[in-house]
Amino acid sequence: MTKTYTFRTAALSLLIVVGAASTALADSNRVSIKQWGFNHSIGAQQGGRLNRLDIIQNGRGNLQIHTQDGRRNSVTATQSGHRNDIFTGQNGTRNRTVVGQQGRGNAAVTSQNGHCNVAGVAQFGRNNGASVAQNGHCNAIGVIQAGNGNRATTTQTGRGNVAVIVQD
Repeated sequence: MTKTYTFRTAALSLLIVVGAASTALADSNRVSIKQWGFNHSIGAQQGGRLNRLDIIQNGRGNLQIHTQDGRRNSVTATQSGHRNDIFTGQNGTRNRTVVGQQGRGNAAVTSQNGHCNVAGVAQFGRNNGASVAQNGHCNAIGVIQAGNGNRATTTQTGRGNVAVIVQD
């Protein structure tokens, strides 16, 4: 447990330092946070303009860290349960990420660079892990994990790629 919270503290500290350095670059960005429960952690950094971040956390000890740079990027991230982690990063224009977690000990990491990429991750159960990376234009990835202990890693580079992973 100490390692988990030490990592969270270090990650949030780094994000705050990076975010403080780029705060002056933000223009018309929006963040919405709704939390129920206790011991949740959130870190967010937005540069560029017209980026959106919508966060919902319910339960206990959930963590989210998000970075966005560019124009018209959006992230919607919802967690319900205990000790779920979401990390997202987007750089470019009109990228969209949606992550939903319900359960315990799930982890989702998404990274998108480029234009008009879409990533969706849905996790239900315990100890599922998904890592998604896209570089390029108009790529789409969907990951659905139900049950316990599933792992998925996917990387796409180029234009117009589509990947769907369903695990039960």
